[in-house]
Amino acid sequence: MPTFIALNNFASMFFKVKNYLSLVKFSHTIFAMPFALIGYFLAYYRLPLNPDWWLFLKVVLCMVFARNAAMSFNRLVDRHFDKLNPRTSGREIPRGVISPKSAMLFSIVNSVLFILTTYFINLLVFYLSPVALGVILFYSYTKRFTMFSHLVLGLGLSLAPIGAYLAVTGSFALIPILYSVVVLFWVAGFDIIYALQDEEFDRNSRLQSIPAAVGARGALAIALVLHFVSATVVVAIGMLAGFNFYYWIGAFLFVALMIYQHYLVRPTDISKVNMAFATTNGLASVVFAIFNIISILTAT
Repeated sequence: MPTFIALNNFASMFFKVKNYLSLVKFSHTIFAMPFALIGYFLAYYRLPLNPDWWLFLKVVLCMVFARNAAMSFNRLVDRHFDKLNPRTSGREIPRGVISPKSAMLFSIVNSVLFILTTYFINLLVFYLSPVALGVILFYSYTKRFTMFSHLVLGLGLSLAPIGAYLAVTGSFALIPILYSVVVLFWVAGFDIIYALQDEEFDRNSRLQSIPAAVGARGALAIALVLHFVSATVVVAIGMLAGFNFYYWIGAFLFVALMIYQHYLVRPTDISKVNMAFATTNGLASVVFAIFNIISILTAT
């Protein structure tokens, strides 16, 4: 009997953890985390220091806590819309798997852990942590009043490379800021593509988004322009930083994958949106980060 109770408790805990990981779409951490790693290693490229792996862990924890706080808060704020939207009605809060109170508590705990972790990094990062948290939490309300919410989401994720760089150096620099610009326009572009799924629902619910405002064809054109800007900055980074050929391999693959998602999704066929959103962009960020880090570590 004690063994059975222990196994039952373990199973219950496992499913609770699984539900919270699903609530925050933990797998989507793959979008911003690679750019945080770029920012971290870039700092050591600029400074004659040996990597501090304890600091590295704190940077990773900051990323996880901040994203958990933002995603759980977003699910909490949007729970009424999620319940009405057939695409999102199966999420944890609308289904009653996680209560609004629990989601709020989870968001608060992760927010506190994020700020607390920054305190043990350096004072600049600590002082800026409420600003970063404010940006990523504010995003959840933006669809109520502006179709440019995609850019606010991009801004939130763009804090990853500059934040990691600040964690190591305690100062700003042009190249990590440019990496943040890459993330800003890359994320805004693919979020517009992802939002095509909710074009009709957003319009009927008076939620604002670029697809709801200009239609699928116009939205894809705007996403393409944003991705062009992101690709241009990728080229500018390589030229300004003087990275070796490994960087350019990563840059080529990153840009190629950005272009590929526009091949996958057409105004008359959005059936491959999820493939473009998750698979293609997840692969793009990982590949770009790997070749960036190799370029940094092999620099002479």
